Amino acid sequence: TPRRAGKTSRLSPGPTSRAPISGIVATMSIRFGTDIADVDWARAKADLVADAFDNGRSAEALRRSFENSQHVSFAIDDDRCIGMARLLSDGVCNAYLVDVWTAITHRRQGLASEMVRELLARVPGQHVALQTDDAEALYASLGFRPQPELMSIVVGTWLDNDANR
Repeated sequence: TPRRAGKTSRLSPGPTSRAPISGIVATMSIRFGTDIADVDWARAKADLVADAFDNGRSAEALRRSFENSQHVSFAIDDDRCIGMARLLSDGVCNAYLVDVWTAITHRRQGLASEMVRELLARVPGQHVALQTDDAEALYASLGFRPQPELMSIVVGTWLDNDANR
């Protein structure tokens, strides 16, 4: 079922929301939520491309990826999605954190950390894994530790499936 009703929280220091790393957020209109309807997916896709964070999914496939994930988190500044993350989980013992992105213009303000903390809070007792190319320090600061080598396979051709046609 589509994710519609989502919780929203404002960026403010507290037990699950820390002050931005830079000490100042340019605008206090940033809010965190779980409602996929808050995201303009075409604009988000364009922003991902501009930030060199795009993996080839169409805007519709990107939306479906988030819609079909068990847990999602968005950082919204006014009407623009400036951050997103999602968590795939079996609901028992294992979860996988994926698609953690913050717009270049809003990085190093604690937004990714807040989204990840919100997602982790939804899967108590579970082992959460992730893969990163260049954000080891961010994830280490959140308690993640290196694990043995990751192995993976692309079945067929990357993104050649019904969701991307």
